[in-house]
Amino acid sequence: MIRFAEILTEAQPTPFWTMLKQIGVTEVVGVLPRKSMDWRQTTIDHPWDYTPLAVYKEMIEEEGLTLTAIEDNPPMDRLRYGAAGAEEEFEQVVKLIENMGKLGISIWCYNWAAALGWLRSSSRLRGRGDAIVSGYDDKLMQAGPPPLMGTVSKETLWNTLEQFLNRIVPIAERAGVKLALHPDDPPGIPEIRGVSRIMNSVDAFERLLSLNSSEVNGITLCQGNFTLMTDNLPKVIRELGSTKRVYFVHFRDVMGTPTHFVETFIDNGKTDMVECMRAYRDVDFDGIMRSDHTPTLAGDNADVAGYSVLGRLHALGYMTGVRESVLSESNRPRLLADSVGT
Repeated sequence: MIRFAEILTEAQPTPFWTMLKQIGVTEVVGVLPRKSMDWRQTTIDHPWDYTPLAVYKEMIEEEGLTLTAIEDNPPMDRLRYGAAGAEEEFEQVVKLIENMGKLGISIWCYNWAAALGWLRSSSRLRGRGDAIVSGYDDKLMQAGPPPLMGTVSKETLWNTLEQFLNRIVPIAERAGVKLALHPDDPPGIPEIRGVSRIMNSVDAFERLLSLNSSEVNGITLCQGNFTLMTDNLPKVIRELGSTKRVYFVHFRDVMGTPTHFVETFIDNGKTDMVECMRAYRDVDFDGIMRSDHTPTLAGDNADVAGYSVLGRLHALGYMTGVRESVLSESNRPRLLADSVGT
């Protein structure tokens, strides 16, 4: 079943939370509750510890919403680099996964993008109708020196990822938490400022699934990244989706190439979004799907670039219409047969 969710970037309830319920979206994706922790909690708890997570989940449920996923993580760069302090970081991830399991939060979205993480060169570009959008220009980003953690090779990143999966998967299995790895963003670029990027191709995600065959080892299929990895995104959705290990989808679009792209309205990018939704239908996708990186419309604002209220409502409305359309297609042969029979 194709289920919609939306990420909550706010530390406390806002009118947007109510709007989500009004448009029929009740599942949400949370971030770790750093901002909502009071001064005393910050001295005794990490945001991935049980009490802060439990209080955060209860607050969301009091608003009539369900916390299905966490799209955030404790510090993990020493784990990714295989550097001193990696064991301490691993133990913090274990705490997060175990606490998510205790609280019934079933999906963890994480990444293996060392040091540099998610990158944009501008968050003030102009899209359709002068809406504010973000973009990436590799020439601007490559000019800087390596980050403070230094350079790292792709061989190291693949080795540390495999070691991480071998250790965390049994813990996630016991906790009932699915691990959904997000692609590098931007994708398709082998190295940025001396830091290798490994989750940047369809082949890389096929390799990810082969590293550990557990059903909890899976994928966040962020379409804005995957569409820059392939010329046929619906085909990739069908191929990866048929494994039943795509747990989370970011339904968004871009224009351009991996080295130079801009984010777009959901109906104005390079991808056939209707055919993508058909692909999820065809593989019986049973996970959550949210909007992502939406343009900021006139009169609206985004405290976090790409996450304005009006932009996300527009995207969710589009997604709902496309979903209902493709689901009705699958019912037409039966409906036609019933009408002929009468």
